[in-house]
Amino acid sequence: MDAFNLAKERYAELGVDVEKSLQALASTPISLQCWQGDDVAGSENPNAALTGGIQATGNYPGKARNLTELRADLDQAIALIPGHHRVNLHACYADLGGKKVERNAYTIEQFASWVDWAKPKGLGLDFNPTYFSHALSADGFTLSHRDAGIRKFWIEHGIACRHIAAEIGKRLGKTVISNVWIPDGFKDTPVNRREYRERLEQSLDAVFAPAIDPALNRDAVESKLFGIGSESCVIGSHEFYLGYAVKKQKIVCLDAGHFHPTETLADKISSTLQFVPEVLLHVSRGVRWDSDHVVTLDDQTKALMEEIVRGDFLKRVHIGMDFFDASINRLAAWVIGARNTQKALLLALLEPTAKLRALEAEGDFSSRLAILEEAKALPFGAVWDEFCKRNNVPTGHKWLETVKSYEKTVLANRK
Repeated sequence: MDAFNLAKERYAELGVDVEKSLQALASTPISLQCWQGDDVAGSENPNAALTGGIQATGNYPGKARNLTELRADLDQAIALIPGHHRVNLHACYADLGGKKVERNAYTIEQFASWVDWAKPKGLGLDFNPTYFSHALSADGFTLSHRDAGIRKFWIEHGIACRHIAAEIGKRLGKTVISNVWIPDGFKDTPVNRREYRERLEQSLDAVFAPAIDPALNRDAVESKLFGIGSESCVIGSHEFYLGYAVKKQKIVCLDAGHFHPTETLADKISSTLQFVPEVLLHVSRGVRWDSDHVVTLDDQTKALMEEIVRGDFLKRVHIGMDFFDASINRLAAWVIGARNTQKALLLALLEPTAKLRALEAEGDFSSRLAILEEAKALPFGAVWDEFCKRNNVPTGHKWLETVKSYEKTVLANRK
């Protein structure tokens, strides 16, 4: 008997249906962040400096220099990740065709080529307005800005992006999740946080005022603990956006790198979903600060997926990645991060959840702990390999051979 069928027998002893777990994994897309491929440079002015507390460290050769190269790199990465997935776009990746178009004037025209690229592949797209790396965000404020004219510009940008997202959803036949994150905040301690948060609430109300079919676009809001240049106060804090999302019934985006290192993000999922319809999860790896390292199969990532599965939240949580590492091969970063996210989810799906729930309900916490620990030694790797085989992608580290070949034949020619 081969390793996979032996693994199925072992899991069945604890009441786990491996085939059902594989089906759930196959039906859960991961949204790949387009900005990993070019260090968040975008297509508006790829040589401009990043602002808004965004920083990609490293200078590994071969980053994408234009949208054609970026899409080619995404194609190669996606081919090495089992399952069917999505791509997450920022508005600064507009296809301008050599024209000058301001962000508040963007329409579907600037993103039609992305739709044309995604549709034949069966890819879904997600979307983000870009509130950083722009002359009107240079002082660190956008939707909470004291200047009404600047706020108006960014409100118009947010509205435009929601309409673009809806049109993308219509053309692809797949709902788009559009996520609002802004860099607004103070390097030193402010005296009047209140006025900035009042303005942010008013601006968000204006952005979300146009009625859009939720089957085409769903709105999310994303918080942050601190950033470069906003170490002392972020206007869009977790408490602010959680309150706003509950009030307006928006999706809350929980980014794994946007909280204090001692906070347990997994614990926030069930609490948040008590009061909002859905959660957008940005899987990342903060190291001492919001450094957005490549996702590894670490305890935090496993805990996130365990909480989603144990709480039966899989249909209410959208999973995407948000990191950008310029110190290693960028394709490798995508593949490592996505495959580790999937591995963590598969581990959670292979837990004997029904048995564990029953033991907990009976108050048999000793058996609960014992089964949880024994499950850690079950042959998960054989099930993961089978998932890869069924999706015609390399098992183990064999995918690295393809990445290395692509580096030699394609990336090395980018100067």
